[in-house]
Amino acid sequence: MSIMGIFFSALLCFTIITSFSVIQIQTTSTSPALYSDELNALEKIATTLGIKRVNLSHEDPCSSGTLMITQQVDFVWNPEVNNTIACDCSFNNNTTCHITELVLRNFTLEGKLPPDLAKLRYLQSIDLCRNYLTGSIPMEWASLPYLTSISLCANNLSGPLPTGLQNFKNLTVLGVEANQFSGPIPEELGNLTKLIRLHLTSNQFTGSLPNSLAKLMNLEDFRVSDNNFNGTIPEYIGNWSRLQRLGLLASGLKGPIPDAVTRLENLIDMSISDTSTTGINSFPNMSSKAIRKLILRNVSLSGAIPSYIWSLPELKTLDLSFNSLTGEVRGIQSAPKFTYLTRNRLSGDAGSGVFLNSKSNIDISYNNFSWSSSCQEKSNINTYQSSYLKNNLTGILPCAGPINCTSYQRTLHINCGGQNTVIKNSSHKISYEADDSTVYSTTNQHFKTWGISNTGVFAADEHSENDTYIISASSKLPGDSPNLYKTARRSALSLVYYAFCLENGPYNVKLHFMEIQFSDEEPFSRLGRRIFDVYVQGELFLKDFNIKEESNGTMTPVVKEVKAVNVTNHMLEIQLYWAGKGTTLIPKRGNYGPLISAISLCHHSMEPQCGAEKIRHHTNYPLIFGTIAALVTIILLALGIYAWRRCIRDKNTSEQDLRVQGLPTVCFTWRQLQAATNNFDQANKLGEGGFGSVFKGELSDGTIIAVKQLSSKSHQGNREFVNEIGMISGLNHPNLVKLYGCCVEKNQLMLVYEYMENNSLAHMLHEKSSLNLDWKARQKICVGIARGLEFLHEGSMIRMVHRDIKTTNVLLDADLNAKISDFGLARLHEEEHSHISTKIAGTIGYMAPEYALWGQLSEKADVYSFGIVAMEIVSGQSNTKQKGSADHVSLINWAVKLQQKGDITEIVDPVLQGDFNTKEAARMIKVAIVCTNSSPSLRPTMSEVVQMLEGEVEITQVLSDPGLYGHNWSISNLRDIDTDGGLSTSVVTDQTATTMKSSVSGCDLYPLYPASMILNSTVDFSSSSL
Repeated sequence: MSIMGIFFSALLCFTIITSFSVIQIQTTSTSPALYSDELNALEKIATTLGIKRVNLSHEDPCSSGTLMITQQVDFVWNPEVNNTIACDCSFNNNTTCHITELVLRNFTLEGKLPPDLAKLRYLQSIDLCRNYLTGSIPMEWASLPYLTSISLCANNLSGPLPTGLQNFKNLTVLGVEANQFSGPIPEELGNLTKLIRLHLTSNQFTGSLPNSLAKLMNLEDFRVSDNNFNGTIPEYIGNWSRLQRLGLLASGLKGPIPDAVTRLENLIDMSISDTSTTGINSFPNMSSKAIRKLILRNVSLSGAIPSYIWSLPELKTLDLSFNSLTGEVRGIQSAPKFTYLTRNRLSGDAGSGVFLNSKSNIDISYNNFSWSSSCQEKSNINTYQSSYLKNNLTGILPCAGPINCTSYQRTLHINCGGQNTVIKNSSHKISYEADDSTVYSTTNQHFKTWGISNTGVFAADEHSENDTYIISASSKLPGDSPNLYKTARRSALSLVYYAFCLENGPYNVKLHFMEIQFSDEEPFSRLGRRIFDVYVQGELFLKDFNIKEESNGTMTPVVKEVKAVNVTNHMLEIQLYWAGKGTTLIPKRGNYGPLISAISLCHHSMEPQCGAEKIRHHTNYPLIFGTIAALVTIILLALGIYAWRRCIRDKNTSEQDLRVQGLPTVCFTWRQLQAATNNFDQANKLGEGGFGSVFKGELSDGTIIAVKQLSSKSHQGNREFVNEIGMISGLNHPNLVKLYGCCVEKNQLMLVYEYMENNSLAHMLHEKSSLNLDWKARQKICVGIARGLEFLHEGSMIRMVHRDIKTTNVLLDADLNAKISDFGLARLHEEEHSHISTKIAGTIGYMAPEYALWGQLSEKADVYSFGIVAMEIVSGQSNTKQKGSADHVSLINWAVKLQQKGDITEIVDPVLQGDFNTKEAARMIKVAIVCTNSSPSLRPTMSEVVQMLEGEVEITQVLSDPGLYGHNWSISNLRDIDTDGGLSTSVVTDQTATTMKSSVSGCDLYPLYPASMILNSTVDFSSSSL
């Protein structure tokens, strides 16, 4: 080879080696990264979900496998939080990643389902369970070609199930359990022929299951329990040959079970209970040998139990309770691990069978068996009331040995799930007996004069050793709640308390309840519904009882009393029964069933003290003389320091008021606020309102605040001050003004709020401002106000009516986010008493007619006020400005007339110069008209208003009565007030009395209108005159 050839060969070899080295260096130094468009989409997705702060620059989400969320102040840590992002990084030579799975579970997110998930083009699975997301399923997701799984359980999604779901062609999993979906199942759902798992449990669906579902031949898991369906169990379910799990607990569907369903050979779980009106009747002949759970509870089964049931090899749970099964139980070699036969009419010799020799958990209570006198009780066998002998203690407890009543009691007090407890008042005390013994899924325990019968295993994992039947309060109880409510006993199916050796006669029975398992700290936990029935002496006392709904919140006691319960055989029985209704996975799977805190029985002869012991006070004469001497000394000292005590009296009273409230509010010192406001410098003064002066301030950490100072001449005083703190301190929402804390020092009462940079909405709309509101900002503000009111009415732990919604009470932050202020007027909403016979408070031009004229208060009064505010946002005009000398310019009346002429957008603020979204503006005007309907029942709820404003639902075509906005409903008429404060007879009759009073409002923080624009009369309103 020539020298030149050798040179070129060497050069070629060097080039190849160098190139390979460069490629290797580039490969090893460049790690795959998420596609930039998807990274940008993630930030918008996080915002829509309600995530306040997300850091996408710290680490690539595909590398970390999570969405980097900066922990929020109001974030409540949950050990079951799941934050997962899965990616496919095989694109562009392993340099580009695409998100394939997004999981954000248990984050209590309070936003909406983000349509922008459609920008994650390779997304296969979405899991957003256990949050507080609203709205419905975005149809934009249908464009995702690889999407196969959607799991949205335990959220606040509502409305009908979208028909557009039929476009999700590749969907195999759809889970919307524990939401607020309603209406019939759409026929189009049957087009999702690839579905394997369909979970619709615990919604509000109605109608019958559509025939189109027959096409879902790939279904393996179908659950529709806890709904309001009607019709019969469909025949076509028997054609789903791959079906493994069928859940129809309290679904509303009627029997019988189609024969084809019982012949399904792959069934491992068939759960049917509480069928409506028509039951199953005859026992089905199950073909599946793989079945592990068979529940046919309260479905009117009759006849004998077929012997083949006892030979099913995989059967672990058999629940045939609350039926009419008869005959002897034959052919038992071994019973399933959990066997429930309670409340039937089974007979025969129980002692000679497998029951008392089995290690399984068996409940045969409430049957007609015969027992030998030598039978022994076992902890895993519940034999309560299982004997054919019903009228003596031997029949009640057949294997407990002889029980003789040496005396008869007339009172009984039980602390369910707790220890011995004494409840005292000033003169008497009542002792509650302990009920803290451990029970299992089939337990009968009895004590000296009472006992417990418990039935059922919770559906979470069906391992009774992990089940807990006594629970403790998840958070601190309110200050005035007695120790009775610290614990409670619960059950998965049936809980019976029975008292024996009672003196015959009429008894008053008090049942104490408090919901302590659902927490209002986690928004999604507020969606939990515990529903059960209560029977007293075999008679239905409470149907579909919901503790949280009855007490208007969690951690709040409620007592239900049934009077004159007749005891004739020295025994009284109370049964709590779960009829399959309510959620079962909030806050986690297995939380459901009856719950009770305490029980009191009292014979009529023992009323009203009900066996309470009088507290004895022993006379101690040396102590009395010593006390008198000490008192004389104290009196002499008191004369010397009287002036000092008088100075601090008001302060002590104020602090006591706050302590009574038990508020979690931060307390600032007077010196802190003095420093923050530069000694309340007049240069920092923002205005003067009903409470006094308002100052801008800056805390030592740089936080800008607004300090509301209660003046000594304020007409409101400490009670309203304490009330406002109580209303605001427990509320936290992006569209509510945040209360930082308060101060009670130096005869001063002050509130400390977050500072709103852009003043009030009224200022932006009606006063000269350097910043004009464009249409996008107005739409955002209007929706924000609606969301804030929706939270007050439906989302907060205490349902609340604001009562004074107006543009001056809507403040704007630096980003023009609307925040509702002024909860001084807010009154807790009592659903049973919509007509409040008390003080009326509000502002003319915004008050609903039924509230201003007759004192009828409900959430619909706020809806009316919101309609006025929405119209002001659109028009830029004030509803409280006057035309001429007396007539009121009604924006609503104007809008109605324009709508009739077909030119509704003429009312839009001319400042916008035509630069607005015509469709959105027309929608907002129509929403305002619907909200101000003269009939409260025809106004929408605020959740419906939010959906209307966002175009998710059609606007109800109901026009308001224009007559209400003409001369009959005007400022001038409502102002017809005499010097003594009486309203003219054109408004109310002379028997009618009410009090209309101004409140602390957004005007206190950012004053705009004079006080003369606010009602301030003092006329009494008596309900009797209405």
